Amino acid sequence: MNEVVVVGAGPVGLSAALALRARGLDVVLLEADPEDRERPGSRALFVHRETLGLLDGMQPGLAAEIASYGRTWQTKRTFYRGREVYSRTFPPPSGPPPFTSLRQLDTERFLRAACERAGVEFVWDARVRDVDVTETGVVLTGEDGRNWTAGYAVAADGARSTLRHALGIAMEGSHAEGFHVVVDVADVPGAELPLERVFHYEHPGVGGRSVMRVPFTGGFQVDLQCRDDDTREAYGTEEAVRAWLPAVVGDGYAERILWVSTYRFLHKVAASFTDPHRRVLLVGEAAHLFPPFGARGMNSGIADAAAAAEAIAAGSAEAVAYFDASRRAAALFNSSAAATALDHLRPKRRIVRVKQRAAAALAPVVPWCGSWLEHAPYGPRHGAPALAGRKY
Repeated sequence: MNEVVVVGAGPVGLSAALALRARGLDVVLLEADPEDRERPGSRALFVHRETLGLLDGMQPGLAAEIASYGRTWQTKRTFYRGREVYSRTFPPPSGPPPFTSLRQLDTERFLRAACERAGVEFVWDARVRDVDVTETGVVLTGEDGRNWTAGYAVAADGARSTLRHALGIAMEGSHAEGFHVVVDVADVPGAELPLERVFHYEHPGVGGRSVMRVPFTGGFQVDLQCRDDDTREAYGTEEAVRAWLPAVVGDGYAERILWVSTYRFLHKVAASFTDPHRRVLLVGEAAHLFPPFGARGMNSGIADAAAAAEAIAAGSAEAVAYFDASRRAAALFNSSAAATALDHLRPKRRIVRVKQRAAAALAPVVPWCGSWLEHAPYGPRHGAPALAGRKY
């Protein structure tokens, strides 16, 4: 019998496997895709300082490896209807960077190599169909009839988690109307855009929709906030992106698109992060789904993974129960914080729009107003329950 089986080889599953190996546990990682899978774009760009610290605890030197490849910028700019309302350039960090920015497929590449160095056993083409849980362990059944038996399982199998469905654990919450479009774009060699993060409220070039540009190694990501009545055909296909992208970043990039996808605004948290026997632990998008404001998705998922490894290594139902309570508390905070950000970005209340217009008008003479416009789209960063133990 295996000590632990992790299901899902995305960034959260890889982190869980790595954290378990750091605690001396044998780990089998099951992934439904083949070993030579080609991963698509970059829903998650930011690896924050707190997350880098967790990764370095799993394998010393890993954080520096990721940070040295990623990009950290010092300048942030915010515009309102085409007029700059906030700009700040920070000095280069003297220690670990506050974040690093790289495509999710690159983060996964570093994590997979770290897992291989740590001795994680990978099983590819292993799509799990069902899970049976007892007081002493779990049995996972694959679609091809193979079985894996373990003392514990970590469900890192994403938003449509097979393990969560098999355990009958409900996702609680709601979804907002509308969607946003995420586009990865490669740099034009010799004509790279400035190393800045730029946010536009009501960008005049895309009909007053809000848009953000974020650099990563080798290119940048554009995030377009669509309206409730927008269609994917009009804004979310590659052909549509080619039409509106030049108005946001200039000419020369329509043929440099690497990846396009659309996401709905979900606010959902699992009713429980574990089963009644405390043998299966849910992490990442198997446990929670937020709008991607403030880089809460992957960062909170990696915090889940670290906490799951700690609980499993402790080997008690009480430790898993604490994991359940603490990480669910963190997820509820992050879901609420992301909802606050969404209310600011897609205001339904007239008073919110009035406050934004007033702040934009006052920003040249009242710096606080520009700072508020800069920070509000990402939701509160502090205030997570003490039980959670971490920002995410």
